[in-house]
Amino acid sequence: MERLDKYWIGIVVGLILPAVVGYIYIDTYNLYYALSTFGLALGKTLSKLLIVSVFPDMAFIFVFYAADMWKVSKGLLIGAFPYLLASIAVIL
Repeated sequence: MERLDKYWIGIVVGLILPAVVGYIYIDTYNLYYALSTFGLALGKTLSKLLIVSVFPDMAFIFVFYAADMWKVSKGLLIGAFPYLLASIAVIL
């Protein structure tokens, strides 16, 4: 497991996983219309979507932290920051 404990692995997974989860969430609940009309105008739906899509990153941070893979968990946290900052920027 030591060979998988790299920062770049955590950053890549941290950037890709929320995008995939967000797409699955939009597709499952059929939010295309809400995001195209209401979400982008008000920012509430898009902001909530960004926050919900970061939850799997936070779960994986805990799992890798408990498995003593410190670098991957730090990389996941760094990869989650753009989504968290975007959710805050959409609200403001």
